This record gives sequence, structure tokens and C-alpha cells, in this order.
Amino acid sequence: MRTALPRRRVIEAAIAGAAMFGAPGLLRAAEALAPTPQQTAGPFYPQSFPADADNDLVHVTGRAEPAKGTVTRVAGRILDRAGRPLSGARVEIWQCDQNGRYHHVQDGGGGRARDDNFQGFGRTVTDAEGHYNFVTIRPAPYPGRTPHIHFAVTPPGLQPVTTQMYVEGEPLNERDGLLQSVRDPAARARLIVPLRPAPEVAPNTLVAEFDIVLA
Repeated sequence: MRTALPRRRVIEAAIAGAAMFGAPGLLRAAEALAPTPQQTAGPFYPQSFPADADNDLVHVTGRAEPAKGTVTRVAGRILDRAGRPLSGARVEIWQCDQNGRYHHVQDGGGGRARDDNFQGFGRTVTDAEGHYNFVTIRPAPYPGRTPHIHFAVTPPGLQPVTTQMYVEGEPLNERDGLLQSVRDPAARARLIVPLRPAPEVAPNTLVAEFDIVLA
């Protein structure tokens, strides 16, 4: 079930502009939407997909126990630079488990155990309003990287666009080479989102809103 999350102020401003200037005014206002910076897919994009590859990474079919970690609901919209929602776009995420391990043959893990109750990869498709949502865990760090979630977005008929979502307030953000490679502070900030407690959703649950604007 999709978690209802507030839209960003820039979209509200665009709607207000439309009321004042008509439809052309909406397009002019919405064209100011800045694209989400692209980031590398990294070395751990799946070489083969798990049998269970839905949008719930916390519960794996056939396993009684949920994944270790804090349940986190990540939701948002996929938009173009004019502020239009992109429906039917495939959204994929992948991330390491609570122990810092990817479900990938090349992730040796440095002796860290792998959480087999964590799906590690998920996919969904945006609805008519461009919404997507995932149930996953709070991203965890591993040696050399700050906590992050990889995203790949593939609009119908187009090539995938990859990026990464980071957590606001993480001390390791300042030392993460990939995050800091986005030199423009405003662009870098578009990759960083707050995680807020959401007892209204479920106990001990976090929520994040990550809208992705495609150029």
C-alpha cells in the first residue's frame, strides 16, 4: 500500500503559478525543476535477479524471519523537468544488508555474515501520478561508503538512469567520495533525504521521500 507523503513545495508553487498564468505559466514554472544528479550503479547491481524481487525487501518469500535493521518506507515520484509525472517507469533499488553485505557473488564481505532474510533488490512500476514506494531497511554503511540506496529508473522506451539516495545527518557523508564528487552543493543536497520516525505508519518505522527528476 502506497504511503501518502506531502509533495514538495516546488510542485505546489508550480500549481499556484498555473492558476495565475494559465497552463503556459505552469510549464514555465515547472521547467525550473533541477534534475537529480546521476550516480554510478556501482559493482553490485545484480548479475541474476532473486526469485522474490517485489517492492518489499524486508520479507522474503519462504522465510519466516524479517530482515535485520530498521524498517524504512521509501516513497516518492518520478518526474520530468516540466514537473510532469512519469507513469509506467520501472524503478529498481538495491543496497547492502544491515551487516554491510550485498547479495552479490563479488561481495566477499570481509568476513561479515550475510543476512539471507534481506531481499537486497526490489523493483516496482510507477502509477499514473508517477508514485513509487518500497519497504526496505535503513541503509547501512560498509567500509569506504556512507549509507546509501542505489536507484535505477527506466521510463518506457528509454534507457535507465541511475542515482543514489543518501541519509541526512550521516557523519560519513562528508567523507564519501561518490557523494562528494557532486561538486555543486545544491545538486548534492538533492541526493540527501531525512529519515523521520513514523509511528503513525508502524512502530519502529522510518519514512523517506525521494523524488527523482529526470533530465
